[in-house]
Amino acid sequence: MTSPRRFRPLDGILLLDKPAGMSSNAALQGGRRLFRAEKGGHTGSLDPLATGLLPLCFGEATKLAGLLLGSDKAYEAGIVLGATTDTDDADGQVLLQRPVPPLDRAKLEAALAPLTGILQQRAPVYSALKQGGEPLYARARRGESIEAPVRQVTVHAIELLEAGSDHLRLHVTCGSGTYIRSLARDLGEALGCGAHIASLRRLWVDPFRQPHMYTLDELAALAGTGGEAALEACLLPLAAGLAGFPRVELASAEAARFGQGQRLRGPWGPADPAGVFTQDGVPLGLARVEPDGRLSPQRLFRNPPVPG
Repeated sequence: MTSPRRFRPLDGILLLDKPAGMSSNAALQGGRRLFRAEKGGHTGSLDPLATGLLPLCFGEATKLAGLLLGSDKAYEAGIVLGATTDTDDADGQVLLQRPVPPLDRAKLEAALAPLTGILQQRAPVYSALKQGGEPLYARARRGESIEAPVRQVTVHAIELLEAGSDHLRLHVTCGSGTYIRSLARDLGEALGCGAHIASLRRLWVDPFRQPHMYTLDELAALAGTGGEAALEACLLPLAAGLAGFPRVELASAEAARFGQGQRLRGPWGPADPAGVFTQDGVPLGLARVEPDGRLSPQRLFRNPPVPG
């Protein structure tokens, strides 16, 4: 009989290249099993159809997951024109087909322009957003009538990479909460023919602009040849997840007080949040720096070093 897998305390960030056809939670659980990590979380779901960067946070790094969830992101999206689906992507049922009018780059750029900037975007009906404590997709699958919420999102830029007679390829840079499926749907309506996502790949998530990603298959192969030491070499330290936030460094006495949850005063500028480190670069936790320079601990990392 195979002995049960034993999980262990493990801290770090894995830049996973999620495969198509797998939910983000399934990808997370696959990563946790490979690393035997007791605790794990991801930094924002990717649709099952999508591939690309899904940062997985293990152990103390899960305290950073909510911050990374709010980071800017970039995608490459393949869009099919002429068909609207119930999920706004190729995994759904076609609701309506319409002819695609002749389109040149000028018409496409004109239709894309209103989809950049600060937008009021309606989420897809099939989404993980919750109403009454239940995901919208669960209600949609039961055939209930749903009014998907409208939320403010920011789309920094859309670059038209390729334009065919019935398909497009876009590069999208956006803020947190933006649905690329909704962008495709709204673009299709602006063009008068409908559209949906055929492929989607997340390229980066701040602060991981040039990520070295690993697939689950690559990680399984590493585990088979190099064991857990080879896997652990793939993890980024906690400090990597704090790279995009203001940094506060504390001397030994201050670091000890911060590790006990005490507020400190200093010459630091306002920040919410800030990453707090020892002068040797060891991350201690997250804090809010008030306008008057008070440093208020928000999240402390487990067993920070005790300065001598």
